[in-house]
Amino acid sequence: MSLSSNNKIKPVCLKAKAASRKLSILAACGLSFLVFAGMASAPSPKVFIKKQDNGHFQLMAGNRPYIVKGVCYNPVPVGSGPTYDWWSDPAKPWLVDGALMKEMGVNTIRLYQSHEHPEEVRRVVRDLYEKFGIRTMMGDWVGFWEHPYPAYGDPLFRERIKAEVLNMVKLYKDEPGILFWVLGNENNYSCTARVRPWTDDEVEKEPDPQKQNALRYKIYYSFINEIAKEIHKIDPDHPVALGNGELIGLEFAKEYCPEADLIACIIYRGNTFGNLFNSLKSTFDRPIVIAEFGSDVYDAYLKKEDPDMQAFFLESQWRQIYKNLAGVESGAGNCLGGTLFEWADEWWKHNEGDPEAWKAHDTESSWSNGSYYFDIEAEGNKNMNEEWFGIVALSLDIENGLNKRIPRKAYYTIMEFWKNPTLKIPRKQRSKSPKS
Repeated sequence: MSLSSNNKIKPVCLKAKAASRKLSILAACGLSFLVFAGMASAPSPKVFIKKQDNGHFQLMAGNRPYIVKGVCYNPVPVGSGPTYDWWSDPAKPWLVDGALMKEMGVNTIRLYQSHEHPEEVRRVVRDLYEKFGIRTMMGDWVGFWEHPYPAYGDPLFRERIKAEVLNMVKLYKDEPGILFWVLGNENNYSCTARVRPWTDDEVEKEPDPQKQNALRYKIYYSFINEIAKEIHKIDPDHPVALGNGELIGLEFAKEYCPEADLIACIIYRGNTFGNLFNSLKSTFDRPIVIAEFGSDVYDAYLKKEDPDMQAFFLESQWRQIYKNLAGVESGAGNCLGGTLFEWADEWWKHNEGDPEAWKAHDTESSWSNGSYYFDIEAEGNKNMNEEWFGIVALSLDIENGLNKRIPRKAYYTIMEFWKNPTLKIPRKQRSKSPKS
């Protein structure tokens, strides 16, 4: 499916008027019940992107404008790890979470990967949509975590991964709760050997490291383009998003991945997205969903949970998203919304290889990001804690077979913002220095 424009709407309207005149003539001749093939206008896709005359983009679902107000979702209970099968959990965590999400105003979840049992995936997608009106951005890692590395230059690897992605699309394309497909996450980082580095014979023949990176981008984005093109043939009713870490490599995606309908970006820039939206417009003119952003709630400098800090960052980030939606004169008009990271804390992340560690909420930060300036003066400047990003905390208390959910301040802050984006939400005044 390619991007839609307002210009495509006019011919449909003319056909409808012509059909109406034909029916009037036939009715006058005494023919009261006739069906004519080809007279009715083609239905709009279930979900599509409309490009407006001013260059702004708008996501349409059910022929109505749709702002993605979402969360990344992976409900792993305390004491379990990354391979936990929550899809088949008899306690059905998505029902408890879905009710809380609906109350907050969430309309979308992001799933990074589907599950091996299609009936369980359908149950989750249907329950969330039918009971709570929550749609699903369905993703696939596109072989990123394959052992020992993602062999994007290997034809056999490419065919296997492509077949897996297309099978997912065939299985779930007719589910009313599907919003769109997301291919990859931060896979572009593998092209510069930052994460999951890979190579092949073509790359190795090139002695220049910069040209090697360019070749990897060409190989990778061309592969994503192949998959997206096939998805459009199978499923014209849902857009295809290119999952990308920051805007890195998108100058190559513009050339090698034109089939991408939108960019699903992973962004961690603190309380502002900076020049992100205008930069994307000049680099690869596609709409964007901020598919992963947020703030942890643990202050690594003061060594305590700080819900004010998290709420401050998230509110500021959502304001940036809303300022760049279609129709806002001062913005870029290319943002479709976002899915914040994340719904609930993940207690297993600090030491995912040690099951005993999953029972404790670890407070040791693992990486540094100066954009989150309140606690950047922590030891070693390590201020980001992967176990504490949830806007919902998990209690050790069990309710109906699940860890009790405890919404944090950020949950309520964003709830109020979505109800009234112009509302000035009172918050604790803070300086940029954790010492003051």
